[in-house]
Amino acid sequence: MLLGKIKKKALELTDGLELVDFGFALPYTWVLVEGEKGKALGVAMTLPEEVQRYTNSISEPSLEAFIKKADSLNVIERTLGLAAINAVSQYHIDLSGAEWVDVLELLPEDAGNVALVGNMPPLAKALRERGYELYVFERNPKLWDKDTYSDALEYYLLPEMDAVIASATCLVNGTIDMLIDRAKRAKLFVLTGPTGQLLPEFLKGTRVTHLAAMKVVNFQKALLGLKLGSFRGFERGNRKYVVEVP
Repeated sequence: MLLGKIKKKALELTDGLELVDFGFALPYTWVLVEGEKGKALGVAMTLPEEVQRYTNSISEPSLEAFIKKADSLNVIERTLGLAAINAVSQYHIDLSGAEWVDVLELLPEDAGNVALVGNMPPLAKALRERGYELYVFERNPKLWDKDTYSDALEYYLLPEMDAVIASATCLVNGTIDMLIDRAKRAKLFVLTGPTGQLLPEFLKGTRVTHLAAMKVVNFQKALLGLKLGSFRGFERGNRKYVVEVP
């Protein structure tokens, strides 16, 4: 499981970092850390449809305790673990070579078959307006529309895709390994959304080519948005970026 490998790398980078605060909440679970260089905030989208009966196995919360649960079969532990990994990643990430652009700018005009894993209506609309042959996959039936395929068809159709833009929530719901394995033809594989705040080197050697995420630039606005359960409130404290996976 890819998350198992990522958590081992993240644990090596926790020295000198302190867990300041955290919350399992909607729309994002979040972890705030602090070190000599300042604070860093990591998030992971909370998927309530994945949550079932839960017994918390973490009796003493800590940065290391959260990260060690990143590949847990329990989705709440996994979400907290990924948010903690993202906090560590955001503390250490070097964005000097990042592009401060939208994910749309990565696709060439002749991209061919494009898969959008996770129904993101504004992005899907923009891709269709640009004339791409688009296939939208979604697990949550509440987010389906007439142009959406069930995620059950990803296994069958992904090998035919030339480019994949996947919501980084595939890290949370445990489908990332399957997506990478099946997208054998894709020359472009982007993990997008706030959940994709990973250090790019964590994904070296996989088929993932880019991360399109958000860097917190205003902690006060971002944290207030998180505590109030607001997408827009959180995102007003951020700036979009794109980085290549080495």
